[in-house]
Amino acid sequence: MHWLKDSQNLRTRRKILGALAGGIPAAALLGAPATDVGAEPGPESGEVPSGMLDLARLRSYRSRRSSSWDRTGGNADWVRVEPGQAATLLDLQGAGAIQHLWFTINSPDPMHLKNLVLRAWWDGEAAPSIETPIGDFFGLGLGEYFVYQSALLAVAPVKALNAYFPMPFATAARMTLENQGSAAVRSLYFAVDYVLFAGLPEDVGRFHAQYRQAAPCHGWTNDWTDNGSPGINERKNLNGADNYVFLEAAGKGHFLGVTQAVEQNQNGWFGEGDDMIFLDGDTLPTINGTGTEDYYNGAWDFGGQAFGYQHNGAPYVVDPERVGGRYCLYRWHVESPIAFEKSIRVTIEHGHANHRSDNFYSTAYWYQTEPHAPFPALPAAAERIPRVFSVGGGAGAAPLPAAQP
Repeated sequence: MHWLKDSQNLRTRRKILGALAGGIPAAALLGAPATDVGAEPGPESGEVPSGMLDLARLRSYRSRRSSSWDRTGGNADWVRVEPGQAATLLDLQGAGAIQHLWFTINSPDPMHLKNLVLRAWWDGEAAPSIETPIGDFFGLGLGEYFVYQSALLAVAPVKALNAYFPMPFATAARMTLENQGSAAVRSLYFAVDYVLFAGLPEDVGRFHAQYRQAAPCHGWTNDWTDNGSPGINERKNLNGADNYVFLEAAGKGHFLGVTQAVEQNQNGWFGEGDDMIFLDGDTLPTINGTGTEDYYNGAWDFGGQAFGYQHNGAPYVVDPERVGGRYCLYRWHVESPIAFEKSIRVTIEHGHANHRSDNFYSTAYWYQTEPHAPFPALPAAAERIPRVFSVGGGAGAAPLPAAQP
């Protein structure tokens, strides 16, 4: 009767395999208690999964907006900003947080993105915590508009500037836009969306944005024809000497990210430089990178292609790897902002060991305790306008006549 037993076993195995294919647990076929793997947890636990109802949770803050709306009730929803004047975008007392900024600008000045300066002060401080040309603040560091989207900044059609950084304040907030150009802004449209609280937690830092530039960012040599010329790759840089500095700050806080614009004065790939970040007084880099495109989470000189994602991007790439080539880049560390207890210095090389002399323009974004260290003096408006310089170095780079607009 062994053949009968074997036949029964075969039929049982086939039944189990068929049941599995149909979604019936094999344990139920074998007489074991079945577990429905697709069942939701029962209500007896009384627990709601973390984050599931965040959008439904009732808010206790007060929602407000400061905007350029027409106070007469008409449709002239803008303000005019004369040369040398500043428009007040927000001026209030109390505790709260700016949650969103929106601008669109009508100006005959072709470089108004570089000539209009955005500033903000928190809690009655004397020096601004935000000071940057408005274009650079929104990642448009070469004075030209382009459309892109990221987690914290976005530029929508047509010329619509959006920022989503939370900007908290405990007692007061003030924000202005100064016209340092020679032409009036015919119409500035703006909206500053904010919320008011009864008070702020003690562990909340203040938002900061700082502009810097080096045009040109002078290299240590102009005796080279390409990035692989003799003596270039052999040079060492372990301590970040002469690196371009995105940010230098003192206090406790965390670095959120950076936008950078580059205009090439020399041929070849500008981004052989490594990022080096120094934390809490370290004399050697606490964090070392492997190349500019790597810091911006791309690879292999971006292949000359523009791209943009939530945390990283090079959404503007024009004439790459040649004199006059232009790039706009961004990197957000929202997955783990780079924390510091006493100080931070965020730098990047300009070429390997700083051999190149291209133009760098950048805005760094971070949160920290107040007071903050003094910002570098903002370069004059004329100095902020991108232009190509004759700096030598790199085949084909030398014949330029001093400076070209």
